[in-house]
This record gives sequence, structure tokens and C-alpha cells, in this order.
Amino acid sequence: MTRLASFALAAACAAMSLPAAAQFAKPEDSIKYRQSALFVMSQHFARLGAMANGRAPYDASAAAANAEVVADMAKLPWAGFGAGTEGGKAKPDVWKEDAKFKERQQKLMEETGKLVTAAKAGNLDALKAQFGPTAASCKACHDSFRNQ
Repeated sequence: MTRLASFALAAACAAMSLPAAAQFAKPEDSIKYRQSALFVMSQHFARLGAMANGRAPYDASAAAANAEVVADMAKLPWAGFGAGTEGGKAKPDVWKEDAKFKERQQKLMEETGKLVTAAKAGNLDALKAQFGPTAASCKACHDSFRNQ
């Protein structure tokens, strides 16, 4: 590996290890980031909900694609909740109850992973069975940490 490549790799690793607040130019940028990630996730989750609740025709490939987006997006917003990024729809409890907030994040990521598995099963019953627990994990976090 050349010296330039080694330096580039080291710089990339260092950048990834920075605190979340350091990744955004301004606190407002972090708020926009997390809200945007959650918005995109909600749009794809709503498509799954429409299928699971009979408001849209079931399409196995669309369900799998939407579930994958939901699971990917579920990993992103948390970087936008660093110290000094209070505001938006987030309650102050996000920063006061860090362990509980992280527990809810983890639960959401677990449930969205299960949602992908269910959606890839290719049948509506599997999607319906996992949609509820995934929605409940969203609701639990919103109830505790989001201003309506």
C-alpha cells in the first residue's frame, strides 16, 4: 500500500470515529439530517403498512424493497442526536435518558431487520406478523422521546 493510500485510509477511519456533533457544520444540520432519515423511513414503512392492512395490493418484491429501505434508514438518524443538537421534535429526554434512548434505537434496528426477513419470505401473512412489532417499536420511541 502506498503512503498516500495509507494516509487516506487513516483519515477515513479517523473521520468515522468522530463524535456525531463533529459530523455536522451546525446543530440545525444534524436536526435536518435525523428528521430527513426518519421521514424517508416513514414513507417506506407506510407503503408496507398499506399492504399489511389491505389498503394497497400485496406485492412481494415491493414489500422486500421497501423493508430493506426501512432497515437501512433505521440505522441512520442516531448520528444526528449528538450533544448540542437539541431541538426539532425531539424531547429533552433524548439527552437525559441516554440508555433508554439507545435501547429504543437498538430495538427498532432489530425489528426492522426482522421486517426484512418477513418481507423476503414472500407472503403477506409473514409481513403482517412482523409489521405490528415493528410499528410498536416506532411508537415506543415516539411516545417517550418525540414531541407531537
